[in-house]
Amino acid sequence: MNEITIINLGREALITVILVAGPVLGLGMLVGLLVSIFQATTQIQEQTLTFIPKILAVLVSIILFGPWMLRLLIDFGEDLLANLHSFIL
Repeated sequence: MNEITIINLGREALITVILVAGPVLGLGMLVGLLVSIFQATTQIQEQTLTFIPKILAVLVSIILFGPWMLRLLIDFGEDLLANLHSFIL
């Protein structure tokens, strides 16, 4: 296994991680921003108010994007196992 193969494998792994985690983190961040804007406009400074909407948003995003995220991970794993022979010296 040479350096180019290792770099390509690492790049593919990072892209897969970003694609899988992106929708969940993005939706959680968007809900957090909306809740903090709501808190700023109403001057409600309750710290626990942000947790429930964020948790619900993350659960909804996992339900919506779960099959797609699972397909990405399965494709990456299958590709990794299919090319396993090329990683051996």
